[in-house]
Amino acid sequence: MKPVKIALALCAAVSLAACDAPKKDKTVDRGLDSKHLSQLKAGIWIDPNGCDHWIIDDGIEGYLSQRLDPYGKPVCSGTAPPNTVTGPFKRGSTVPDPV
Repeated sequence: MKPVKIALALCAAVSLAACDAPKKDKTVDRGLDSKHLSQLKAGIWIDPNGCDHWIIDDGIEGYLSQRLDPYGKPVCSGTAPPNTVTGPFKRGSTVPDPV
């Protein structure tokens, strides 16, 4: 019985030790040509309910988040049919530099 308790205590200690792991910055693209996500141009995917989602695809990774208004409610613009994507979202198209 004692080895089982020791094993459980060891598992609990290892599990809790993982809680202090450093958090990754999810606003940075970690690919070969890594850049901050604000430098990439997003398209809009319309979900089956007709609501908008920001979408970026740099060829290896993809990013998706729901488009929200200033009050936190979903934006359902109706700019395209459901299950379609609009805008230059493929291959990590970059935002042009300001002139």
